[in-house]
Amino acid sequence: MKVHEIKTRVRYQETDQMGVVYYANFFIYFEMGRTEYLRNLGLPYSELEKGQIYFPVTEAHCRFRLPAYYDDVLIVQTWVSELKHATVEFSYKVTREGDNSLIAEGSTKLACLNANRKPAPMPEKLKKLLQ
Repeated sequence: MKVHEIKTRVRYQETDQMGVVYYANFFIYFEMGRTEYLRNLGLPYSELEKGQIYFPVTEAHCRFRLPAYYDDVLIVQTWVSELKHATVEFSYKVTREGDNSLIAEGSTKLACLNANRKPAPMPEKLKKLLQ
């Protein structure tokens, strides 16, 4: 299992009135992790879309363990947890740098679509890279 890791610093605008990272921002962190995972494989989203391959998110889950605060440095780990004929599931783990506290964990499932935005089998080249 290949795990890719990025770091991001919590910005003020990502927090709510209580000074805690607003829950929906974790899905943005997940997307950051996923896009950098693919870029690291040599397949940025822009290249996939030039090849008329699209990957919309069909499911998203997040379990919050501890709050994250303004100026925390978060480590987002991303890996492929399930690969099927036309779908891929990515899993994520978000920890705080310094104390390694588990902040959140989750997953997103994406479906492969063709140029007509219809479900399609995942291209073999992509499937091999994700395995």
